Amino acid sequence: MVRQNERSVKSKITNFTTTEEQFSGRAGLAPVSRYLDAIGITGILASRFSFLKKNAKGTSLKSLFHQIICYFFDGTDLHVSRFDHLKKDTGYAGVMETAAEEMISSHTAKRFFRSISVVRVWLFRKVLKQVFLWRLSIERPDLIKIGIDTMVLDNNDAELREGVEPTYKKVKGFQPLQVFWGRYLVDAIFRNGKAHSNHGNHVQRVVSDMVRIIRKGYRPDVPIIFLADTGFFDQGFLEHCEKLKVGLIVGGKMYQDIKKTLDELPDECFREYKKGCKTWFYTEFGNRRKSWKKFYRTIYAKPVNEDDGQVLLEYARPELIIYTNIGMDNEITRSILKARGSDETEISPQAIINAYHFRARDELVNRALKDFGTEHLPFKRFASNAAFYYLMCISFFLFESFKYDMDSPVIKITWYAMSFRRKVLDTAGQIIRTGRGIYLKIPEITSEALGFEQLWVRSGSIPLIEPFPV
Repeated sequence: MVRQNERSVKSKITNFTTTEEQFSGRAGLAPVSRYLDAIGITGILASRFSFLKKNAKGTSLKSLFHQIICYFFDGTDLHVSRFDHLKKDTGYAGVMETAAEEMISSHTAKRFFRSISVVRVWLFRKVLKQVFLWRLSIERPDLIKIGIDTMVLDNNDAELREGVEPTYKKVKGFQPLQVFWGRYLVDAIFRNGKAHSNHGNHVQRVVSDMVRIIRKGYRPDVPIIFLADTGFFDQGFLEHCEKLKVGLIVGGKMYQDIKKTLDELPDECFREYKKGCKTWFYTEFGNRRKSWKKFYRTIYAKPVNEDDGQVLLEYARPELIIYTNIGMDNEITRSILKARGSDETEISPQAIINAYHFRARDELVNRALKDFGTEHLPFKRFASNAAFYYLMCISFFLFESFKYDMDSPVIKITWYAMSFRRKVLDTAGQIIRTGRGIYLKIPEITSEALGFEQLWVRSGSIPLIEPFPV
């Protein structure tokens, strides 16, 4: 047998050594850190929770919130023990623009989450609403569509967790009620696992809050439409939206009397609607349930094919019943027509079907949140887990706004957290201290590929979050 020669390598590594210089594999966190300082989110959180700081000793609340939000952006390991590793990493502290002695340990993080009571944890919701108004002031929509849904956080393997209970997905966990505006999660109520969609008066509360802050902090005349699935089908919900003069598109149930009505309708009452590769047969009529006081506009729709164009067999076509107060003689219909210049396509059956169909995109926001953060909450106390969850939601909101505000062809708004971390945050860098300042050095080829100079400039010039009334 002929022995193969060893490959010839002139720059072969023969050994290794260590250095005291500051290096980091997360240099991409530097623009994120600048962004957090520019918008002032840590100052807002610190002022909301100023009661937690009893004296001037130790890490400031602004620095603590800054580190926790960067910890969620990083996402390498969302166990609380991760803070002990980061405390020793001076390079990581450098890219976060934090002094090494201010880095918190896991014990500090645990004490912080334990110190938040059930009564005070709801202050995080006020911060979420404040950043929501901030985004409205930047993106300036002329019509606001808000989705409402629940999300199961699977904590089935958790032991002795307050609030971990069986959910409809047949796992034990939490089931928060969440409110969406496009790709943003703008409000949430953290709840135990048994809390179903229409649990208590939670839906009415979040709807009232959303309407109040939008009309007070953004525009009093902007049309607002809420979208929800069958789990929220309720007369009280419809009446509440009527009272607030906002629109509602909600999934209904296929009762026998509705089937009878559909069977009696002549064929010419059914029409075809095409949207891209998707096709529906639909019709509309007025309907009210036996205990209801008034009729609501009802749309029946049946898809003919899948989103990819594949035709569905007759028995495999899911039937949709959609109830709405849009298109009726009321204030919300008139406000939509005013906003759209009397264009009635926005209140047409096709528009209602399309809006309800794309309500499913809220599930993509749930998926993106889980990809960004974690389902497994780390604490035994309900209030501590709620605080962890809300800070994760706030960090996720800032993650979505960061992608939008960078306005970079390199950073895509549609990226999930995994892609963002691998392509942006996972950048090697070195912290250099000179007599005139502190510099972050990254490879030139990486800087060109990411457009790092643009990220650096943009991240420090974003409008500050104003103190909107919430």
